[in-house]
Amino acid sequence: MEQSAHSYSHVVRARNSASTRAGGEFAAMSTTTRSRRSRRNASAMRMVGALLALFREAAGYTQKSLGEIFVVGEQQIASIEQGRRPLKMDLAEQLDQLLDTKGALVAALSEMPEVDLIPLWAEEFLDREREAIAISSYENQVLPGLLQTEPYAWAVFRSRVPFYDEDTIAQLVAARIERQGILQGKNPPITCFVVWEPVLRAPIGGREVWIEQLRHLRACSELPGLMFQVLPMNRTSHAGLNGPFVLLETPEHQRLAYAENQRGSQLIADPDEVAILTQKCAMLRSQALTPEDTRDLLDRLLGEA
Repeated sequence: MEQSAHSYSHVVRARNSASTRAGGEFAAMSTTTRSRRSRRNASAMRMVGALLALFREAAGYTQKSLGEIFVVGEQQIASIEQGRRPLKMDLAEQLDQLLDTKGALVAALSEMPEVDLIPLWAEEFLDREREAIAISSYENQVLPGLLQTEPYAWAVFRSRVPFYDEDTIAQLVAARIERQGILQGKNPPITCFVVWEPVLRAPIGGREVWIEQLRHLRACSELPGLMFQVLPMNRTSHAGLNGPFVLLETPEHQRLAYAENQRGSQLIADPDEVAILTQKCAMLRSQALTPEDTRDLLDRLLGEA
């Protein structure tokens, strides 16, 4: 299988996060998961580090020469610039003065959030999703983010425990709606969504939100290259009992998988692990209603509503 320049081959990445949803996929894969504790504002730290590198180079300093001036060493400067070590406020003040940055580093530190809105592990997945040529998704908790209406997304984020404040929810919803642009682009990816029927019938957000969401799903089901299928409740065999997952194919034809559970998420590129999920996806599609029968189900639900 052809690999991209930034290969993820034979890697399973795991991240802990209180912001992930219920799931439970890959409970049996813990032995292949590499866990690493990361700072909760790692993205912001990387941005501050990138600013420092930019200012340092503009002023004509190397990491070594800057480290010698402040007696912190070249390695510490490198770690700060790479986002692996936090920049302390007192050092930021001295750097602003030396590099003549008009207080930019101090201002960046002052505005740096304690927790990233979108953690690094999620950014990695979103980057791959944006460039994917094919996306397959199975959901048994909530409707796929790429198919959610704005009111439904608000209801999902308002259901989170511990609770988000309204400003945070607004930012998360805006980011989710922006993601959906990939379905409307000039060359959208081939997408397949399989959703368990209880998810479709759950009136998240109330009756009006639910009806609007059903109408949106019905419209999305007509998009070119998009297949929406419902897995009925009366099936006696169910290949997705372990939880939701997403399969991606990159422009280089690398296949990746992503899964979430109550306390973490995984971006998976190990071919053997991706193959297992690919088999599950194929089985789920065979167990689900056809896209045509799914549209009929949506029409019936809307008629009953």
